Amino acid sequence: MAESNGQAGLRQSGVGAGVTEKVRPPKTGELVARRLRRMIVEGDLKGGDFLPHEPELLEQFGVSRPTLREAVRVLESEGLVELRRGSRTGARVTLPGPEAVARPASLQLQLRGATLADVYSARSTIEPPAARLLAASGDEERYAELEAALAEERASLGDPDRFAIGSAKLHLRLVELSGNHTLALMAGMIHEIILRQTQIAVRNRQEATPDLGKQHNQRALQAYEKLLTLVRSGDGEAAENFWRIHLEAADALVLAGNQATRVIDILD
Repeated sequence: MAESNGQAGLRQSGVGAGVTEKVRPPKTGELVARRLRRMIVEGDLKGGDFLPHEPELLEQFGVSRPTLREAVRVLESEGLVELRRGSRTGARVTLPGPEAVARPASLQLQLRGATLADVYSARSTIEPPAARLLAASGDEERYAELEAALAEERASLGDPDRFAIGSAKLHLRLVELSGNHTLALMAGMIHEIILRQTQIAVRNRQEATPDLGKQHNQRALQAYEKLLTLVRSGDGEAAENFWRIHLEAADALVLAGNQATRVIDILD
């Protein structure tokens, strides 16, 4: 009798061919944590809510007190609940922001010896498609939010440090407004690195040649305004192409001889 594709695949992977792999069943505490996590993710428990009192949870899940406490500790380690020691109110639901992912991601980049060139190359991969998605959305509320970020940046033109912070935020906001949560999460992971390097570059330009630094900031502002125009027009292809070209030019200025600088040297 011929082997099925599934059987052949199992045999190739070693399963059923004398190789035994023990699969540990999840502990009861992990199963309870999974149920509670789903309640948080689906909005049954919202940020700021307290978990039901312990007797209620014990009855609901039919588990022992140590098992329930193990489940709560799992959620605490994930940043989904906050335990107030000695408080009678119990565990409060917390909804972690992008920083919860950004910190370990930054650490991984540092451990791997990632350079600024790595980070800016990633940004150039993330942002242009986000511009296309935002243009295609046809969502006037999103366009208005990008325009508000642009207005803040315009008001900061005379303050180099504020302008640098606003620039990094505008880049991040562009991706967040695209509607793609995965791209937004990726942009959030590298935001702190982008912010630090932008501040350094703007400050250095301002100290070396104030007039030239102001010109660079004005050109950046003009690019943001053109992007908004293209996005509002609904021309996703034009928005994506323009933003890719802009990033190539902007990154060359911001990095200017610092491509090999390690992430650890920026964040340390």
